[in-house]
Amino acid sequence: MRLILVRHGQTSSNVGQHLDTAAPGADLTDLGREQAEALVDALGRESVRRIFVSDLVRTQQTAAPLAEHFGLEPTVRASLREISAGDLEMANDEESIQTYVRTAVGWSAGDWNARVPGSEENGHDVIRRFDAVVSEAAHGPGDGEVAILVSHGAIIRAWTAARCENVDVDFVAHNALSNTGAVVIEGSDERWVVTHWQEQALGGAPLEDPATDGAAADPVR
Repeated sequence: MRLILVRHGQTSSNVGQHLDTAAPGADLTDLGREQAEALVDALGRESVRRIFVSDLVRTQQTAAPLAEHFGLEPTVRASLREISAGDLEMANDEESIQTYVRTAVGWSAGDWNARVPGSEENGHDVIRRFDAVVSEAAHGPGDGEVAILVSHGAIIRAWTAARCENVDVDFVAHNALSNTGAVVIEGSDERWVVTHWQEQALGGAPLEDPATDGAAADPVR
């Protein structure tokens, strides 16, 4: 089974480096909408049969051009939403951002009970909810078909470190995902591997703005 995990396009909260994880979340910026449109050129030749999005509007806006291209209705799953920032919601200072990113990355280093301050979720909770959608996506398409999951930077990084056997904590700590960056995985619920890690926007350099990729794209320092 082949799944493509895509981070949403740029939002105003990304530009301000805010930890924006609550519903409904910020809309895409003009650049974010361009990034979303560019996904059609980047992924439009894939044999896509299902598209999943979170319940935060930025993923739904990002997926809309692809969904129209393929003639699909995206499936909304709250379990794909970003890791809760808890008490750090909408913070944009370096200490808060690093606390958030270190917590997410640290789960796969063995600290599964750690929580972002004020969050109700620990590492087990977050990874299991993402697992459920990955499993649903993997059991839908037939041979040679693809499912796309449009989600969020921190949870994609945390989940791949936890579940993909060829990606470790050190890698995700220092290799983030820009807006509309993507991770391609292959396998099954028993064994997933990363076959491609596209850190940059799928639309290419003209749609890149690393300074405004947002807090979820920050490396661990």
